[in-house]
Amino acid sequence: MATAPSRRGLSLIVSIHSSRAAPISYRISQSRSFIFSPISSAFATGNVRSATSTATAPKATSTTSTASKPATTYRAAPSTSSTQRTVVPTFGAAAEPPPPTARSTSVEAAAKQAQAQRSLTNGLGDEPPELVGVPAIDWTRSYHGLGGGAFTKEQQDILLAPIEQDDVEVKPDGLLYLPEIKYRRILNRVFGPGGWGLAPRGESIVTGKLITREYGLVVQGRLVSIARGEQQYFDPDGIPTATEGCKSNALMRCCKDLGIASELWDPRFIRKFTKDLTKEVWVEHVTTKKKRKVVLRKDDTVRYPFKESKM
Repeated sequence: MATAPSRRGLSLIVSIHSSRAAPISYRISQSRSFIFSPISSAFATGNVRSATSTATAPKATSTTSTASKPATTYRAAPSTSSTQRTVVPTFGAAAEPPPPTARSTSVEAAAKQAQAQRSLTNGLGDEPPELVGVPAIDWTRSYHGLGGGAFTKEQQDILLAPIEQDDVEVKPDGLLYLPEIKYRRILNRVFGPGGWGLAPRGESIVTGKLITREYGLVVQGRLVSIARGEQQYFDPDGIPTATEGCKSNALMRCCKDLGIASELWDPRFIRKFTKDLTKEVWVEHVTTKKKRKVVLRKDDTVRYPFKESKM
């Protein structure tokens, strides 16, 4: 019975000695957990508090540097955790490329430039000069002698004579026409060279692909007809030639009032002439090999760059 208390006393001494002999790292960890716990941090010494503030300072600096970045370049994604941040760069919308153009050729660019430089109001600047103090008729505004009297019987017979069928030409689309030189020959035969002329009644008007101008036909000192001529062109360098073609077109239209080649505007004559003296043939372009149907006189042949072909 006496040995039991002695054993209990011995075990108590051993347990106390074993707790004091515990490793220092274990006791440090236990003290750290006590110091850094929310409850015991209030009882920590000044040295511990300085260590705590020193340990947490880098984290505060890192957070501040991240927040100070410009918002225009980076956007912080929302996150539930304060320790993890995801930065997503933002960029402006990329400009879309211009749509492809199938007609961006040098020819069309030159035509657009020419059209931008010329308009229906500017013209070519070739308006007839103002006549001040000169005893002459201003044909740009005057209608002197218009309808003042008929021509002589001999002149009327030549002007109203039936058209020569050998003089009529046919365009590939079937349109009948009289060459411009034939009108001039008839006028010269009736009134004589110098007995007639074309007077411009305004400046030339140039658009993107067309030139037009108004003319008056003056015969023996009096105005007999007014018409506006027109002519297409495909390149700015062809404007001078188109100007001359515009004048010839106005002459042909003025001659309608005198009865010259009036059959070309008669539907019955056109149908009969087309039926009796024209034909339709298939032709092929020598270079491009494209085929199409054209109208020719029966006594005419296909000309280069086309050759007659089968359908």
